[in-house]
Amino acid sequence: MKIKEIRDLGVDELQAKEKSFVEELFRLRIRFATGQLESSSTIKKVKRDVARVKTVLRERGELC
Repeated sequence: MKIKEIRDLGVDELQAKEKSFVEELFRLRIRFATGQLESSSTIKKVKRDVARVKTVLRERGELC
């Protein structure tokens, strides 16, 4: 997800996105551990998306 798209979202939407990205990251890590993940680069992309969302939330003062 691009940073411009993330900045356009509201706080509630950002928190929902963060939760969904974290859940997706969990599922990807399980698939990686069991050898079912074809490309490990997707883990890196999702981790960056989580970081982007957290950064925007922190900028807005919504993340502790």
